[in-house]
Amino acid sequence: MFKKLRNRFLLLNLIIITILMAFSFTTIYMITYNNVYTAIKRELTVASELRLRGDKHVNPNLNPDPNGNPAGNGLLNPGKQANKPDDGGKEHPPEFERSVSFSIVTDADWNTLNILSYLNLEDTFYSTAKGEALKNHSDTGVFKMNESSWMFIKKPYGQGHSITFLNITSQQAILTNLIYTFSIVALVMFLFIFLISRYFADRSIKPIKLAFEKQKQFIADSSHELKTPLAVISTNVDVLLANKDNSIRSQEKWLNYIKSETERMTKLTNDLLYLTRMENAESQLLFSEFNFSDTIVNVILTMEAVVFENNLAIDYEKITPNVMVNGNSDQLQQVVMILLDNAIKYTNPQGSISVSLQKQHHRVLLSITNTGEGIPPEHLDKIFDRFYRTDKSRSRKSGGYGLGLAIAKAIVEQHGGEIHAQSTVNEKTTFTVELPMA
Repeated sequence: MFKKLRNRFLLLNLIIITILMAFSFTTIYMITYNNVYTAIKRELTVASELRLRGDKHVNPNLNPDPNGNPAGNGLLNPGKQANKPDDGGKEHPPEFERSVSFSIVTDADWNTLNILSYLNLEDTFYSTAKGEALKNHSDTGVFKMNESSWMFIKKPYGQGHSITFLNITSQQAILTNLIYTFSIVALVMFLFIFLISRYFADRSIKPIKLAFEKQKQFIADSSHELKTPLAVISTNVDVLLANKDNSIRSQEKWLNYIKSETERMTKLTNDLLYLTRMENAESQLLFSEFNFSDTIVNVILTMEAVVFENNLAIDYEKITPNVMVNGNSDQLQQVVMILLDNAIKYTNPQGSISVSLQKQHHRVLLSITNTGEGIPPEHLDKIFDRFYRTDKSRSRKSGGYGLGLAIAKAIVEQHGGEIHAQSTVNEKTTFTVELPMA
């Protein structure tokens, strides 16, 4: 189930990132494409104007008269290349020649009249180029010839037309390389994002998985805890039903068993409901400033008889007087009772308990230490979980369900504090509560 959930998170994340990457790369490519072709068209227009201007300067008869009629025939011999060097290519092109380009002047029927070019090419090349341009009915277009890309522009010229060609192979290579670059970058980024997304998906699922496992364990533990008293009650009821003719007084033992188990179930359900309310913060606690030192001393005095009854010694001389805390006094009193009761249960015979309350910077530290068997290191991180007990048989004899420390932790955390335990096996165990000072 969790693997499917992780894969769904991963797939959703990859889809979103892929769409964003595709949109970003497409936008960048379209902007670059538009800029490149805008520059190409500008350069093609400039080349066309400058070539035709030079052609008119060399051949003034091509300029129409004011009435729109040509002066003379205004045409050069077909196939003659004006401005083309006749000295074997030793003449250099004018300064406006920044790229490979040429122009073809035609009559109204697209017959070639003049070729304006500094390129030393065969006439068949110009004829083929003109044919490619005439195939396209637009004024501008792009075609490929001899593994080179060319762009042309058609314009009216005198009584005919002019077609100017510009080699755009390098510009096309830039756009092609941009596509390849985007593809490689996208592939690398997709792989990298996949690994990162999988890592964070696993981390996102981990708390959910842990909560689900705890929920399953909680249901199993609570069912087990309820199963025992229900079995006892059912057995005692069967005994009572088997002796219908006996008086209630003679059956008092079985009734006391039923009452005892009922009280245990009541305490268990109340603790579970209380813990659930605390963790879900359903009830808004009323906080006020109170004397935490007096609260601790009152709890100790209340439980002092139990301490002496178990032949234990208790020391609370290290409680700093008049330590003020902002919180719910009833709940923090319950925390002290839970920790002190826990210490009494697990202190060794003739052992001792010590309670201290100290101020440390802006924190209040409550420590309750008891001698005894201690808690093994592997259990320290789990003792605050619900129903967790290091010694289940001993806890059952003492009437515990393993909920006390979980309740104490929930109360302390709701007050913005922390609770943790330290233990030395066969020596002592210390529970420490840190709370903000009022």
